[in-house]
Amino acid sequence: MYSNTKLSVAILGAGAWGASLANLAAANGHHVRVWSRQGCQIQAVLKDVQIVLSAISMIGVRDVASQVESFPLSPETIFVTATKGLDPQTTCTPSQIWQTVFPNHAVVVLSGPNLSKEIQMELPAATVVASNIPTAAEVVQLVFSSHRFRVYTNPDPLGVELGGTLKNVIAIAAGVCDGLQLGTNAKAALVTRGLTEMVRIGNNWGAKTETFYGLSGLGDLLATCNSPLSRNYQVGYQLAGGKSLTETLANLQGTAEGVNTCRVLMQRAKQQNIAVPITEQVYRLLQGEITPGQALDELMLRDIKPEYNY
Repeated sequence: MYSNTKLSVAILGAGAWGASLANLAAANGHHVRVWSRQGCQIQAVLKDVQIVLSAISMIGVRDVASQVESFPLSPETIFVTATKGLDPQTTCTPSQIWQTVFPNHAVVVLSGPNLSKEIQMELPAATVVASNIPTAAEVVQLVFSSHRFRVYTNPDPLGVELGGTLKNVIAIAAGVCDGLQLGTNAKAALVTRGLTEMVRIGNNWGAKTETFYGLSGLGDLLATCNSPLSRNYQVGYQLAGGKSLTETLANLQGTAEGVNTCRVLMQRAKQQNIAVPITEQVYRLLQGEITPGQALDELMLRDIKPEYNY
């Protein structure tokens, strides 16, 4: 079912997500090298590679892309980004940063409902690889596909990337919902309206609506809004329990990208005049302007309206 061609793959980022992806590629017989800031020189990892996969946190993407640019790479090298976030300076997505630095290379987005701990336990999962160059997405699909990890292709990289990014903000809200013990009805309403908000933002940026109803949108939203393994969910849950944001982030293992994403998203929403009621309340909560209870009241007391604006 899968290709016999063995490729050299450089994984940038040795966190749980990078390690999980490295293990998947290695299990398929590919030659995998992993780089971390504390480890070997990046040049050694990049030597003669066919695929460079970035699984670093958003804050490091621009710097690492600049480092990679200084080394010779084959024009056939494919870049894969598995980072979920928005650049604070430019509001760009990770793939937009990589494509700007490497305009002549194929860039593929990998995103889906992929909690690292479950993948490490070899529990079944699925993900999406998306690119403007279909053949590049198909190469990446073969590298990571297995009987435990099903990989789909998609022609809308921006939508796939935004699905994985925007859902982190809704996951913080879902954690608040559970932390306040608001019940199943409230959670279902929140997640559904959260998806509507994600589609609205994505459409404004040029992403396709149907992408958000796939694995990288709805799928990832369901995973992160319902699992204590989600760091973003944990942020909301802890805030609802009375902890401060500083205290909550200090105790997290890894980065909750939704915190930065929420701030950048509010900046972009104001510039583009996009209605983001859930994001706005999460932002005010993270800023310490309101309590979780007040955020709930603000959402429930909004003007009544039709479910859809046709």
